[in-house]
Amino acid sequence: MKSNLQKLFTLLLSIGLTIPLLAQDKTFDDKINDIMAPITGFLGNLIFYPVTLGGYSIPFVLIWLVVGAIIFTVYMGFINIRGFKHAVDVVRGKFDDPNDPGEVSHFQALTAALSGTVGVGNIAGVAVAVSLGGPGATFWMIVAGLIGMSSKFVECTLGLKYRKINPDGSVSGGPMHYLSKGLAAQGKSGVGKVLAVLFAIACIGGSFGGGNMVQINQATQQFQSLLPADSFLALNGWVFGLVMSVIVGVIIIGGIKSIAKITDKVVPFMVGIYVLAALVVIGANISNIGWAFGQIIGGAFDPEAMYGGIIGVMIQGFKRAAFSNEAGIGSASIAHSAAKTDEPVSEGIVALLEPFIDTVVICTMTALVIIFANYGDYSAQEAFNATSTGGNDAGIKLTSSAFAQTISWFPYVLAVAVMLFALSTMISWSYYGLKAWTYLFGESNGSQNVYRILFCLFVILGSAISAKQVFDFGDTMIFAMCFPNVLGLYFLMPEVRKDLRNYLQRVKSGEIKRFK
Repeated sequence: MKSNLQKLFTLLLSIGLTIPLLAQDKTFDDKINDIMAPITGFLGNLIFYPVTLGGYSIPFVLIWLVVGAIIFTVYMGFINIRGFKHAVDVVRGKFDDPNDPGEVSHFQALTAALSGTVGVGNIAGVAVAVSLGGPGATFWMIVAGLIGMSSKFVECTLGLKYRKINPDGSVSGGPMHYLSKGLAAQGKSGVGKVLAVLFAIACIGGSFGGGNMVQINQATQQFQSLLPADSFLALNGWVFGLVMSVIVGVIIIGGIKSIAKITDKVVPFMVGIYVLAALVVIGANISNIGWAFGQIIGGAFDPEAMYGGIIGVMIQGFKRAAFSNEAGIGSASIAHSAAKTDEPVSEGIVALLEPFIDTVVICTMTALVIIFANYGDYSAQEAFNATSTGGNDAGIKLTSSAFAQTISWFPYVLAVAVMLFALSTMISWSYYGLKAWTYLFGESNGSQNVYRILFCLFVILGSAISAKQVFDFGDTMIFAMCFPNVLGLYFLMPEVRKDLRNYLQRVKSGEIKRFK
């Protein structure tokens, strides 16, 4: 272990020292953009193919995710609602059998998966949605979060059901396994293998891009914002990236157990601070709470012309919710497959809490802060213009200014929160990518170390460049994961419903024991 850490640190240091030499060339980002542009353009045109509906252009991937979530919700008998209380009981450990196989507890699996979704999307993405879609976008984010709970239930139930327990006790699970094994059991092994490989490729690309480079780039910008503009660290983001890559490397070498030990502390801590600050702002404006929800509901069905009508507002709400909670993407099922339980349905029920916490609670709180602050230092039109061109960078600034209207010093805390969110997201996505990598290239230590080294190198690179095409490629690959995943879920959902009914009957009869 110690020698592995020394080798990793030496390699990262040597690579990291070459980054400033490359970054000195002002056209470095442009060269990367030129290389990535045709790839990103081709994939983007496929994944985000526009479908015209009511005069509005809607990315097909959004329709694919939303329709899937609605079908799963109805088919599973609204498990997102009727399974909520039981989910809380399971997370609290009331049904935990210490002798069950697995690597982490239900709570640790939940926080590990949450750490991959709770992040910049909750801070910046919500600001972008409310700016481009008005307060009404919040309503559709909540709706998307509620139906997304059912997608998470289905995929995470299957993730644990078809997981592979390795000879050393470690676990490999997720869409790669339930697509190949589950469809093979139905006599569709060829289709299952193709879908599994497509998912694994997209997951690896997403882990390097959206789960890594995008996150460290946002964290680097926040770190630099806390420093004098002409300081060495402010002018050399790669140094911050090098430090973060070492931290990430030390954590991910220990696998899911090491990741869970970090996330089950960091995630509740950072979410707690963020939610507490949001509650302070909401409390200070409690007399206007009725007005705020009036803006949200009214804006959902009767928005201003600037926001593109009902369809325009709906698109922004659903789009940002999908970016934030990743329901239907399949990533969370990789983390949940490592839970200590022999009851797949129980873990699926735990997983449905993720979109609720991520979207219904945290995203709604962010939206209320922005609505109360009336866009902070921006007018509605200025916020619209800023986020139209500035994306997440402008979104973070808008959210920061909104909090500052009530808590003047909170922008500094928010900057640290973004860095912690980025760290937790990176370590979770490193695990997702690793499991996809080992599915394709084997479980050997050599294979795993190759991926880990590559992941850490991308941390350094992501902190040193601002190549838009690279970041767009990462987001595109994450959304590409949903196509093989949701298609496979349609084939497998009848067995999930059968397992759900059997599980609930055994809970009711007492066959599944409560241990606390």
